Amino acid sequence: MRTLLTWSDRGRDGPAPDHQGQRPRSDRGPLMRLLEHGEGWDRVVVLCLEDGGRAAAGLVRELRELDHAPAVELRILELDDPSDHAQLFTVLGPTVAQFRGDSGSLDVCLSAGTPQMQTMWVILVAAGLLRARMLQVIPAVFVPDPHPHPIRVVRLDIEGFPEIRAMREELGRLRAESRARSGSLVGESESMRVFLRRLTHVARADVPVLITGETGTGKELVARAIHAASDRARGPLVAENCGSFSEGVLASELFGHEQGAFSGAARRHRGLFEQADGGTLFLDEIAETNPRVQVMLLRVLQEGRLRRVGGESEIAVDVRVIAATHRDVPAMVERQQFREDLWYRLRGATLELPPLRERGRDLELLVGHFVAETQGDGGERAWPTAQAWAALRAYRWPGNVRELRAEIVRWRVFYPDEDTISLDMLSPEIAAALGHTANVQQPETVQAPGVDEPPRPLLEQLGVVEARALQAALSWSSGNLSKAARALEIDRNTLKAKLARHGLR
Repeated sequence: MRTLLTWSDRGRDGPAPDHQGQRPRSDRGPLMRLLEHGEGWDRVVVLCLEDGGRAAAGLVRELRELDHAPAVELRILELDDPSDHAQLFTVLGPTVAQFRGDSGSLDVCLSAGTPQMQTMWVILVAAGLLRARMLQVIPAVFVPDPHPHPIRVVRLDIEGFPEIRAMREELGRLRAESRARSGSLVGESESMRVFLRRLTHVARADVPVLITGETGTGKELVARAIHAASDRARGPLVAENCGSFSEGVLASELFGHEQGAFSGAARRHRGLFEQADGGTLFLDEIAETNPRVQVMLLRVLQEGRLRRVGGESEIAVDVRVIAATHRDVPAMVERQQFREDLWYRLRGATLELPPLRERGRDLELLVGHFVAETQGDGGERAWPTAQAWAALRAYRWPGNVRELRAEIVRWRVFYPDEDTISLDMLSPEIAAALGHTANVQQPETVQAPGVDEPPRPLLEQLGVVEARALQAALSWSSGNLSKAARALEIDRNTLKAKLARHGLR
């Protein structure tokens, strides 16, 4: 079967943007020209965005009316920014995976979509991720009518054409960024943006990594994101907490032991390094290891070889080590509680996770994420009142993200049928952060203050009103974002940002 894969060439629904010129009425667009002058396809798959669905549907109807029309399929993809290479790479993943295993022939059209959409086809084909022939439709304004060959096959195997190293590097960066963001790391604050950029660079470098940060900041999630974004993603990821074992047991767990190596060693045991061969080993609380285990770790990191406890022969292992700790390791080195050479070996790529109190608006995103996660398939989605939000923002969160999730689980346990969480429903220590007692009642609606009552901050009141307006629009549109955005007379991307800020999606 011959298949043509292409973006729609009809743009967004409604009037064209000012920067786009009007297409002459005689020009039916590159896709119609391609099918009229092409070699014939059995199937055409047209991709479009949600805000271009109506225009793309019109294109599909025209294609189906052609003589000897092929089977035409329209796929609507969710994409915030069609000029973002990383988003394009992610959203095209399922389509690329489908056609990668297809036994038929595949062509892609380079003449439809944004320049970034067109570039992405070239990247995918040149990198070998998509086996396809690239076709370019020569614009009608540049050629006489009729033109003997209005379709051009684009090839990169031109004599003297250099190896596109930058393209390969860009592909690797996009893959790493996509995999890192597809995990459970939630955050849009500036500190997390900087952290995720560093994570993407570190993931692609096959060196040991040390993750530092306070308790509960999510160091294991970061380790999993690094593994998923690395070239070792297809290998195993083995995780262990070094603080949960005694000295002798930890050495056996990490490096394995031979039969009879010690009392109770009834058979040979493969350690975690061997189990993680070809992949990644995550060692949490690395600062809790004793000097003997530190020496053995240093040897594996330097030479890639280990000896099981009680063993005589060395075993080669190919493992990337990611370590984590909440301790002040440089201070431990000064006190000779941690080996200096191991410290330098581990700190080649250090990532410091910011605490929750320094992540600004990520608090709202995380609350929305955990509320949706703990809600399950049914029940009300509880949301804090303005006064409860003030307490959540004022609290210092010594347990960071882990403590926040525990607090939201508590809401689900004690208030399963409530759709709002007031100040008195919060844990006492969180409610006390606002400087009020935990039994203060908070009205659930925006009310005018009394004569002797000071007015609430304007931003808090506007936030409550905006959240209710967004909820009403979503209910009216049955969850259709494009329809809701048109009703509110705002851009769809603006709507998505506001929904995320209020935790409504």
